[in-house]
Amino acid sequence: MNADLAAHLFGDLLLNAALIAAPLLLCTLVVGVIISILQVVTQVQEMSLTFIPKMICALVVLVVAGPWMLRRLAEFATRLISSIPSYL
Repeated sequence: MNADLAAHLFGDLLLNAALIAAPLLLCTLVVGVIISILQVVTQVQEMSLTFIPKMICALVVLVVAGPWMLRRLAEFATRLISSIPSYL
C-alpha cells in the first residue's frame, strides 16, 4: 500500500463520515439555534428547554434518515472489504 492509496482511502472515509453525520448534526444545530433565540427573546434560561427538542429532533432524523445512513455505511464497508486483495 502506498501513500497515495492510503490518502485516498482516508479521504473517502472522511467524506462518508461527514455525509452520514450531516443530517443529524444539521437538524440539531438548527433546532438549538432556534431554541436559543427564543430563550434570549423570552429571557427563560432553562437547560431542559434546549435538550428535549434536540433529542426529539435527533430521534426523528434517525427514524427518517437512518435507513439511508445505514445503507451508505454498509456500501462503504462492503466496497472497502471487497477491495482488500487489490491493496496487497
